[in-house]
Amino acid sequence: MPTALSLLDLAPISAGQTARASFAASVELARAAESAGFERVWYAEHHNMESIASSATSVVIGHVAAHTSTIRLGAGGVMLPNHSPLVIAEQFGTLETLHPGRIDLGLGRAPGSDQVTMRALRRDHLSAESFPEDVLELRGYLSGRSVVPGVQAVPRAERPVPLYILGSSLFGAQLAAKLGLPYAFASHFSPEALHQATKIYRDTFTPSEQLAEPYVIAGVNVVAADTHEEAVAQMTAAYRARTRAFITRGPVRRNFTDAEIDAFLASPNGAQLAAMTRYTAVGTPDEVRDYLTDFAASCQADELITAHHAQSAADRVRSVTLTGAAMTAPATA
Repeated sequence: MPTALSLLDLAPISAGQTARASFAASVELARAAESAGFERVWYAEHHNMESIASSATSVVIGHVAAHTSTIRLGAGGVMLPNHSPLVIAEQFGTLETLHPGRIDLGLGRAPGSDQVTMRALRRDHLSAESFPEDVLELRGYLSGRSVVPGVQAVPRAERPVPLYILGSSLFGAQLAAKLGLPYAFASHFSPEALHQATKIYRDTFTPSEQLAEPYVIAGVNVVAADTHEEAVAQMTAAYRARTRAFITRGPVRRNFTDAEIDAFLASPNGAQLAAMTRYTAVGTPDEVRDYLTDFAASCQADELITAHHAQSAADRVRSVTLTGAAMTAPATA
């Protein structure tokens, strides 16, 4: 069983819903996770996506932190090449100052959107090349040991905000190991390299001031409900909605029936999209617990970060509550 259970909130904006309603749902989800014993909630930076409300990641973190008490909150992650390391250090130094001991900073190097949006962010295709140096610059600001003479991040919290490297390839694993940082693998949507990446990370890890031993967080999808049939129905609806959003991007829009969506997912073109959610726990609390326990053991995860995909906010809250209770319940003989 993993030592910690956490939550990735994609802050979804469902059809017919407003972003304001999405933020209210994120608060309720974080409160449910806090009550259920989850370690942390992370929010991801995405841009130009009508169905995701967490583009201003640090603002969302601050809002939810103000409406919760103890649970850790953070970015999973900030796409650092989109930003100046100094600005991110200032944002997260502010968050940690306001909510001491509760803020995380996960870092990725992807654009978090498409090529056109990347240009709108004033980012070019070479931005990711400086990611390792940007991480070091950011760490210097957060620790009060700036690598840029004469420049410091203000405010700087009393304790440095802990950094995490996010990835879905071997690059992130190697960088996290070299810098002695925890490594979070995005296996909830990019499962292919999970086991190879986590092995490389553990085999090559170098201790740092932040972390003495390797620490792996693995992403996994969850749909937990009171009955197996209810969970399967919620999962089916959620993955159909996700597929619709994927295939209707761009100027040409049309409505696809459920049958058309199912046919697409069963086709060679849809198989790759369907395979992205290979790691999904679906069913009753007992079924979800068994799946998550086996999954964590298979990749030697120290922590699981779970993405709950039910369409309604109430069902996501219920899924989080059931999962937390199942994972913390004492084992039976």
